[in-house]
Amino acid sequence: MRARSAQKITLTPYDKLFESAEPVDGGAEQICFLPINRLHCFPNHPFHVIDDERMQEMVESIQMYGVLVPAIVREDGHNGYEIIAGHRRKRGCELAGLTEMPAVIRNMSDDEASIAMVDSNIQRESILPSEKAWAYRIKQEALNHQGIKDGRISADLVGEAAGDSRRTVYRYIRLTYLNNELMDWVDKGNITVVAGEILSGLNKERQDILADVIRESGRYPSKEESGDILRADDGNGLIREQIIDILGNRKKNRDSGITLPIGRVRGYFPEGYTRCQMEEIIYQLLDSWKAGRAKE
Repeated sequence: MRARSAQKITLTPYDKLFESAEPVDGGAEQICFLPINRLHCFPNHPFHVIDDERMQEMVESIQMYGVLVPAIVREDGHNGYEIIAGHRRKRGCELAGLTEMPAVIRNMSDDEASIAMVDSNIQRESILPSEKAWAYRIKQEALNHQGIKDGRISADLVGEAAGDSRRTVYRYIRLTYLNNELMDWVDKGNITVVAGEILSGLNKERQDILADVIRESGRYPSKEESGDILRADDGNGLIREQIIDILGNRKKNRDSGITLPIGRVRGYFPEGYTRCQMEEIIYQLLDSWKAGRAKE
């Protein structure tokens, strides 16, 4: 089945959303209606496509108005197309009963496609720590493979699209070294991003032991306890006992601890922010404050 083409139009505002992807024909691009069964996901696409309430809203919009923003795809060399941006739109079309969807076909290298895929998704309103972590790692690896010009650091470029600092980018990339169970607890907010970054320093065997202890005890390590666990990993074979001891001796009030009233803190954040999200932003602000003090 051949793709039927609409008229050629210049997508200037749309291109600004995906500046890392090369425009075709000097900026004038052709929107084609492609069969959905010839579209497949980007390899290792880190962003989840969930049939939730927002997806249902998208389905209803597609049924009423069609797909308002075309997907971005590239040819895969096997009579199919790899989706760069538009995974949720594809799913919405499937649920709406459509057999094809509008798309812009672009000629991009693997690195260019990886960067465009991340940039087109990273500013979603709701994004899990694991999604951001893998997206940042994919983009950094693509940038490093391309070679960074003008002496810039790849982590700075990675964080630009989402407004994150270099330190935050490094923190999230470290999460990709967690095992699946620990990463899942970070996504659920049981373990903070900062604690997850610390625990990523444990090797796979130690992480599996930690996950076992957490499941058995129902206790999740705080930032301070995560540091204690990492320091206890001295290779003496007693890590399980040490983890149990660290989590079992948790004190409600530490002499060096600081307690912030949640009611007062929540007033500084938009409605709907989770405890984990608020804590992560507080640590980012403290990192910035510390960096400023160092310059002084």
